[in-house]
Order: sequence, then C-alpha cells, then structure tokens
Amino acid sequence: MAVANYTKSGTKSTSAVKLDKNVFGLEVDNHELIKANYVAYLANGRQNLAQTKTRGLVRGGGKKPWRQKGTGRARFGSSRNPIWRGGGIVFGPTGLENYTHKVNKSAKRTAIKQVLSLANKENKLIIIEDLNFKDSKTKSAVTLLNKIGATKNTLLVVADKTPELERSVSNLAKVKLIQANYVNVFDALNADHVVLTSEALKIVSEWLGGGDK
Repeated sequence: MAVANYTKSGTKSTSAVKLDKNVFGLEVDNHELIKANYVAYLANGRQNLAQTKTRGLVRGGGKKPWRQKGTGRARFGSSRNPIWRGGGIVFGPTGLENYTHKVNKSAKRTAIKQVLSLANKENKLIIIEDLNFKDSKTKSAVTLLNKIGATKNTLLVVADKTPELERSVSNLAKVKLIQANYVNVFDALNADHVVLTSEALKIVSEWLGGGDK
C-alpha cells in the first residue's frame, strides 16, 4: 500500500512503509458501524447540565389565585401551575438523564480500523520517522507540518505525548495531538491528514491487529 513516508526532518524517505492490511486495508462496505461509534463518542462526552423545575420546585404559588367559585374564571389552586407563566415545567430535563451509548470492544476496534482504512485509501495517512520539537516552539511545528503536507485539519498520533510536543502544537487550532492507544473514530474521521510516527504506527498495528489482547 502506498503511503507518504518522511524522515524526522520532513524530507521524503526512500524506504517503504509496510502497513498491516488487517488494520489499514479493510474493505468498508457500509458506514453503519462507523456512525454508531461516532454518535457514541459524542454522546459519552455530553455533559448533563440542563435542569428545570417542576411545579413543586418553583418558588411561590402557595396562595390560591382566586376563590374556587363565583368569579366566572377557571378554577386554579396555584399560580405555579405549568400552564401559567412562571409556573413549573412538565417533563423537562432533571439533570439525571443518562445519554451514554455502550459500544462493545470488538465493534469499537473494527470501526477504528475501518476509518483508518478509509484514510489510507484516500491518501490521508502520513508516516514520519519521529516528531521532535526540542525548542517547543509553534513555529517549528508549523514548518515541519508544511514540509510533510499536513496543512489542514491534522491528527498527530505519537507514542508518548511529551510536554515539548504539547507546547509546540497547543496553539494550533487545526492540529490535535493524541497518543497511539487513544486513536478514535471521531478524531480520525474529522482529520484531513492523519500523521503517525513510526513508533505510533507500530503501537496502533499491534493494538488493532492483535484481536482482543
């Protein structure tokens, strides 16, 4: 499989990179599994902050608005009735809702392999010998990314997230840095370029190509 390969300085490498066909060479017939994992990722990261008050929680309304009979108006026992302005909310969020989606390990790994296979098929994969910004400067990161052609939304996959690497790319809005064992459908699918270091490629191949081990 043809894939862009670069040295740590950002120059084209003459050595070929061997990709695991079981990880980067799957035939994706449909995207149902990818979608399920994508939705689960968003749902599991959702914060349950919305909370409304029922009529029993709204302050006031203890006094009957008007007498039961003789006024010609409909009877009401409280001004905090849900149909009144300022009243309670019926069936609103309570803050106890559970939005999480469960995805089994095998399905999750298969979805990640499918996304990586699609990225490889669309020439989005870039393999680089190493990412090392010793000066921790954003300029150094931008220069190297431009050299290897990762100029759009880029996912950098490394074996270890060092403080130097994090400082170098933290101010780049279109660059996300993750460790190899945290590759997921959401980040990989939204990236225009998936850049893996040689060590990260080895970790991903062993992790996804080794079944449930």
